[in-house]
Amino acid sequence: MVMDFDVNAVRAQFPILNQMVNGSPLVYLDSAATTQKPQSVIDAITDYYTGYNSNVHRGAHALADKATIAFEAVRQKVAAFINSPAPEQVLWTRGTTESINLVAHSWGDSHIGEGDVILVSELEHHANIVPWQILAQKKGAKVVPIPLTDAGDIDQQAFTALLTDKVKLLAVSHVSNALGSVNPVKAMVAQAKEKGITTLLDGAQAVAHFPIDVQALGCDFYVFSGHKLFGPTGIGVLWGQKELLASMPPYQGGGEMIETVSFEGTTFNGLPFKFEAGTPHIEGVIGFGAAIDFLATLNHEQVAAHEADLMAYIIEQAKACTGLTLIGQAAHQAGAFSFLLEGAHPADVGMLLDQQGIAVRTGHHCAQPLMSRFNIPGTVRASLSIYNTRDDIDRLFAGLEKAKQFLL
Repeated sequence: MVMDFDVNAVRAQFPILNQMVNGSPLVYLDSAATTQKPQSVIDAITDYYTGYNSNVHRGAHALADKATIAFEAVRQKVAAFINSPAPEQVLWTRGTTESINLVAHSWGDSHIGEGDVILVSELEHHANIVPWQILAQKKGAKVVPIPLTDAGDIDQQAFTALLTDKVKLLAVSHVSNALGSVNPVKAMVAQAKEKGITTLLDGAQAVAHFPIDVQALGCDFYVFSGHKLFGPTGIGVLWGQKELLASMPPYQGGGEMIETVSFEGTTFNGLPFKFEAGTPHIEGVIGFGAAIDFLATLNHEQVAAHEADLMAYIIEQAKACTGLTLIGQAAHQAGAFSFLLEGAHPADVGMLLDQQGIAVRTGHHCAQPLMSRFNIPGTVRASLSIYNTRDDIDRLFAGLEKAKQFLL
């Protein structure tokens, strides 16, 4: 049991956790879908709207200047947070999904051709499958899945065998949203780069659980969402290698992304603005900055030990739970834990847990190919974050025991 991490002090900063749901204290085990927000993030958004609400970059007054300074300061915070060489390599999007679509449309349209192969894994979220399928259909290319082991790890032998000269892109998740599998992405990126393959890592599920260093990872693109990192919804990041981003055509046209416009022709702005057409999600960026400031107040080693303790405890309890089947037991797991109860549909389990104030997610988790791989319709997923406790896990398994009385 980790004693140094003061989880109660952390929980006290999340006002939503202090409530009753269906007559019981809330147990929130759905952070892989979205994390809850600390009061400091909520306050930062309120402060923006009550104190300096203004459009950024193009104003000629005090409020616009203050908003612009605050907005761009967050870009620098994010750059430092992921160890980007320069802040202009951090592009604002609406989230991980839009970041991947931007790469598919802008980089992919220029670099993927007939007969080319895009490698993804069987673990992927639909957001890291469908955009590549759309691109492949348009270009006459092919999306090829990397198989999994029965434990839910990417099969590394199969991966190596698939790295042919036809592969132009490797796009894989850093951490699986459905199983919590932590993939050996640094080694996979290195293998791909040896063959000149462009690489994209989906970090949506990784950023809240351990430090991200894009330079150490060696990838070409890294994408993630603010709402998985204690920030607001509707804000995301596309990080890319500077030379790649500079060579890519704009994703959308409009204000801000231009240098000059005339009916004879238009010239485009430099990074990062070339990819940020229109008024950005200013309050989302401000809130995202507050979320990074919140994380900076925590001891990362203590957080990591706390989360590792929770994951070990939940798996220990699961193995002792009669009738429960773990789906995926990867060598390294973070955040998410998926299971089935024998003879019970996941949706029914989720409903009965909700009646006891326990929030989990059920279904295919936007990972239908993964569910097909295990020949199941879906799972019950309990996902953990910094504000969870062993007591939350005890409540989950006590809730499952009660659910069994109705289901089995």
